[in-house]
Amino acid sequence: MSDDVASTLTVAKLKALCILNDLSTSGKKSELVARLLKADLTHKEVGLPEQAAPEIEVEAEQDEFVMSMEDEDTLTPDVEPEKEQREPAKVEKVDVLEAEILEADLVEEEAPVPAPVKVKKGAGSAQPATLLDIIKRPQVAAGLMALIILGAGGYYYINNQLEPFTADQLRYGDEMRYTIKDGTFLATDGFVELALEQLETEDEICKFSLLFEGDGTLAITEGGTDQLYAEGSTDRLGAVVAKGGMGGQWLAVESINSNTLDKFTVQRHLTNAFNGCSSTYIRADGSAEITTKQHTELREQAMLSTQADWEVDLPDPIGQYRGTTVSYGVGGLLGGLESLAPGFAMMLQPIEVEDLLGNSLIDVGASGSSNGWDWRVIGIDEFSNNAAWKVIATHQDIKTYCLGSATMELWIEEGNPWAAKQKVDVVISSSSTNQQDCSTTSQILNDLVLPEGELELHHVFERTSIERGQKQLDLGRSYSSRPQANQLQIDEKDLNSWGGNEPHMPDETTMRSHDFELAIGCFDYFQGEASGATNAIDDSGYIWRATTKDTAQGSEWNMSWVAQDESAGWIKFNLTGTPSESACEFTEKGVFDDSVAFNRDAIPATLNISTMEQRLSDAVLYEQLSGTDQFFTSSGTFATDVQVGYLVVVPGGDLNTLLSNLASDADGAVSIDMSRTWDGNDGWANQLNLLADANEGRLLGWSLIQQPQ
Repeated sequence: MSDDVASTLTVAKLKALCILNDLSTSGKKSELVARLLKADLTHKEVGLPEQAAPEIEVEAEQDEFVMSMEDEDTLTPDVEPEKEQREPAKVEKVDVLEAEILEADLVEEEAPVPAPVKVKKGAGSAQPATLLDIIKRPQVAAGLMALIILGAGGYYYINNQLEPFTADQLRYGDEMRYTIKDGTFLATDGFVELALEQLETEDEICKFSLLFEGDGTLAITEGGTDQLYAEGSTDRLGAVVAKGGMGGQWLAVESINSNTLDKFTVQRHLTNAFNGCSSTYIRADGSAEITTKQHTELREQAMLSTQADWEVDLPDPIGQYRGTTVSYGVGGLLGGLESLAPGFAMMLQPIEVEDLLGNSLIDVGASGSSNGWDWRVIGIDEFSNNAAWKVIATHQDIKTYCLGSATMELWIEEGNPWAAKQKVDVVISSSSTNQQDCSTTSQILNDLVLPEGELELHHVFERTSIERGQKQLDLGRSYSSRPQANQLQIDEKDLNSWGGNEPHMPDETTMRSHDFELAIGCFDYFQGEASGATNAIDDSGYIWRATTKDTAQGSEWNMSWVAQDESAGWIKFNLTGTPSESACEFTEKGVFDDSVAFNRDAIPATLNISTMEQRLSDAVLYEQLSGTDQFFTSSGTFATDVQVGYLVVVPGGDLNTLLSNLASDADGAVSIDMSRTWDGNDGWANQLNLLADANEGRLLGWSLIQQPQ
């Protein structure tokens, strides 16, 4: 076909038809027309009269793929005017055929039949293909479907690309509900005793595990104006009044986390006298409820207190237990590990995002460290059919000190101050396999701090709903009723530096029948029964652990001594009056298999026991310790059967070497403890315990454990 082909379509339209029919767009206009005709397009579709279809030789298609972007107005068809005028009749005749073809096509689509198309004389060609004609072609429909699919995918992609953001701040009245899935707690060997230290059992358990699932609620209390009675304004509305370990009253943010565990399974492996820990276990299925309340002081954002109220309901022989544990400063359910590895307790409830990430922009590759955790944003992941940032956090202290591993996977969504999803995996172990890449110092710490065995914790939190409050927390702000430091500090003149030469901690009590100053006099009347204790005390030894309790006849005593050579033992006796052979009744004695650290220089100055008793019985400072079923009566005297004791802990031996590497000024500590057990009138047996720091006069915590009588 020559270049003067009489197609009425422009080159751009011919190339478009080639693209829609998967044909090459290269070549001249005549080549495009020939290629389209060979692909079974009609003369009308390529802009030719029906009778103007000559035999055409199609040139070989070229590999080059070029799509013309020419404007139709700039293309001038090579049509001779004489030819256009010579064939008007034939064009009209073809038009009639076209009308019939269109009618047939439209009947197929069940659409109204249009009137025949009229073409003005001189138009020079047939009407070009309409959009409807093009869309009806199968290959075009397939192409459009592909575009729709790609478009939908593109829409999903665009709408799942999160913009970077910073952690949302907590507000008074915030509340998030969540589920707890795949919960597992495992303790073996020495960790069993730590896990069950407050529960009495006669079984020799060598392995203990919990499987748990349920629901949880995490909320920020919105305090009312009644909490601001000591303030001159309502600027800090939302905060609540809370007590600290020194007895001071502060304004704080109250966070309450409640868990209802409908699935709560206990599995116990007992020690077998023949082959050690049994591979079989005793299973008990029940339920549990745990509510943790935390108070964070407004100005310094320090943790004032943590209170855990819990109840476990299991079939016999475990039975039902309930209790309350309160700690001041650090603590909670895993207070010991929190002291060793700060930030560890963050895994026990959905983490506050700002507490971990601070004000960092949450974006791919962002990283940082906070509260002992190293974190990194690894990308975008889906949670609850929405896009969320995924963060990986690793506890470095646990890894550095070769205590095991602790990791969290977090899914963070905008507008939620807590992690929307939190996957926790913890393994604490004394196994040597954890120490392969550890320094000698870290290995020593592992050996001294951790008991034999393993402790594991695994669970997943997932948000189900969230409600936001209005007012942001007042953290970092002061308030008029905030206690001053000098109001709570102990007067240094009240401290006793007894570590240099005294055989025991000063007592001088006025609330008990006998004090330590009087009871130590019994050593002179025991003769051979207490020779080890007497010799140690006479040769600069001291009493490092002691307890006493009033009885109807007098008082019971249990004193543990240590000599300069770190040999140690204990002695029990009763005192019924002024020390004498008749008033001092020896009960029993023994020695410790392991040596006990001896270091008088590391014993800090302390208040005497009498001063500590007076502080703790003050209902203004510690109202929670006085009243019904507590340590003290409402009048400030001891309740019945309260045992009082003290404990001296000093660096020494291998521990002394380790502490010298970690801190050159490492000192010891002296604590006061109280305990009481009794059967209540409500059918519950009660066990009450308390711990306080004798150097600062600070209450560290107390706990109440109850079980049916």
